[in-house]
Amino acid sequence: MTDKLARALGWTSLGLGVAQLAAPRVVTRLCGVDDAPGATTVARLVGGRELLHAALLLGAKNPAQWAWTRAAGDMMDLGVLGRAAADRAGARRTRALAALGAVAGITALDLACARGSAARAKGPLQVRATITINRPRDEVYRFWRELENLPRFMTHLDSVRTINQRRSRWKAKGPIVDLEWEAEIIDERAGDLIAWRSMPGTGVSTAGLVGFTDGPGGRGTVVDVSLEYGVPGRKLAAAVARMFGKHPEQQVRDDLRRFKQVMETGEVLRSEGSPEGHRALRQLHQRPAQPIGGRA
Repeated sequence: MTDKLARALGWTSLGLGVAQLAAPRVVTRLCGVDDAPGATTVARLVGGRELLHAALLLGAKNPAQWAWTRAAGDMMDLGVLGRAAADRAGARRTRALAALGAVAGITALDLACARGSAARAKGPLQVRATITINRPRDEVYRFWRELENLPRFMTHLDSVRTINQRRSRWKAKGPIVDLEWEAEIIDERAGDLIAWRSMPGTGVSTAGLVGFTDGPGGRGTVVDVSLEYGVPGRKLAAAVARMFGKHPEQQVRDDLRRFKQVMETGEVLRSEGSPEGHRALRQLHQRPAQPIGGRA
């Protein structure tokens, strides 16, 4: 429901943005500020801001998290219209008050959407992905169980160093800052599953489980990965990451595709233009597929 409201607000932003860019004088007259110097320029700037809101709310997979950007813009608009209403009289004051009321109503919707997104974001971020690999289950399990192999196909990992049979130290590239933590294996069934979690007090809260089952008809191996992320600032990190095509859900799917390539061909082929997924801004600089240097 929250995401549906966010998308509706995105369409509202799109309509407002187009109107303010295409007919700024009409908009300023309706708002009662057509007598203000530079009013049409301000209307065009606000229109550009509304189009940015529309892009965020309509283009994101989980748009509700961007509702706060509209709420922030609403606060500025309320301040401008409030001053305009106080400084004017007659018909212009009436129009300014009407515009102020309309923006106040939209602000209430934006704040409700933003609060709904914040409530949903309080829990850990959960991600799940599955892939079938054309290799025997024991072989796939053994490769994953050698945790130091993980950076070969998880490109966000710098390294995984084994401390003992159950504990390891991980280094990863974060969307804002690099991360480092220790993890422990909390459950293991040879050939069937591996479950792990980060150690308390390491600054990162994450847990995962990977299961291995025979593929349909006994052909290949189905790898099912479930992850939970609870790092500090998760909501902001996930939002920034999504802008660059590195959202955890997309990242895990890409990791599993690379894992499949490693197991079936011995190396990973990728395009340097989009190593992090289909939303990557680096797609603007696509290059032919080639092995990841030094990984395989």
